[in-house]
Amino acid sequence: MIETAPGASMGYDFVSRMFAPAVGINEDPVTGAAHCVLAPYWAGRLGKRSLKARQISARGGDVGCIVDGDRVILSGTAALYMQGQINI
Repeated sequence: MIETAPGASMGYDFVSRMFAPAVGINEDPVTGAAHCVLAPYWAGRLGKRSLKARQISARGGDVGCIVDGDRVILSGTAALYMQGQINI
């Protein structure tokens, strides 16, 4: 479930939270996939294609969103949480 609201009072175009307890994710800190859904919605409501978003979970994070036709380009800072190697 994705919750969203206008974020102008906090300096953002929109804010959001993302919950998926049925698959073991009580709250996702920052969700790129959710912003790919939310950006076109808010772009249409606000009449702009470049948006500044904030996921307001406990950790939280800022996500830049550009709606480019049928694509959404995301930008922001990522946190490395896993590293691995695949041997073929």
